[in-house]
Amino acid sequence: MNCFEAIETFPGDVGLYYRVLGEKGVVTHNPDLPLIAASVIKIPIMVTAYRDIAEGQLDPGEVISIKPADKMPSCGALTYMHDGLEVTLMDLITLMIILSDNTATNILIDRLTPDHVNRTMADLDIPGITLRRRLFEPELSRRGIQNTVTARGVGTLLERMAEGRLLGKDADEQMVGILLNQRLNGKLPFYLHSEGIRCAHKTGEDDGITHDAGIIYADKPFVLCMLSNNVDVPAFERLMQETAEALALGEGEL
Repeated sequence: MNCFEAIETFPGDVGLYYRVLGEKGVVTHNPDLPLIAASVIKIPIMVTAYRDIAEGQLDPGEVISIKPADKMPSCGALTYMHDGLEVTLMDLITLMIILSDNTATNILIDRLTPDHVNRTMADLDIPGITLRRRLFEPELSRRGIQNTVTARGVGTLLERMAEGRLLGKDADEQMVGILLNQRLNGKLPFYLHSEGIRCAHKTGEDDGITHDAGIIYADKPFVLCMLSNNVDVPAFERLMQETAEALALGEGEL
């Protein structure tokens, strides 16, 4: 069974987007299926912040003091630091991506607003990405109000970013640089680091949900987005690892 057949037949709700940079062909599976975003929604938040910085609407050096009420559970570092810690807005963007910091994310969502993030995605002609709320709002979650993404939307963001066609060469290179510093590397890059293959990516996970979407700098660099809801998470993560390795080493096909 090749990579695509394994993805196509995997139980659950799965979206795939794969494209070798510089080539026209795209391989997809359920590319427009809306999926609960988990932390992959942090990529469009970063893009919106960078666009606002470029337009002079945000100061990347602005200092923010972290208050007890700001602190969110789980991923990241800021929750575990002392109250009143001062960080810059650029620190928040960086921590949101490389440590998937949820405190940083909610501060940025409050500053940017969901409507503004969604308008930015529309302005950039990015399909299928909708930020509806902050993270960790259980009542809204119970009512089915979720942030959603599609494989095509996230894949389009990353391929344009990789090619300098999203916000412009300088901003795109800076965002790729942040994604390359990702510390959560158990999915797409799992086998790649030992091969010296870099991966600029962002993960996401929750109950029955596991995502990874990235730019993989193999001999022929490519974008690979593998998103899933309602799956056996360890099994899908093994498939992510094996697919990324096979494609990067030219030993698999989609």
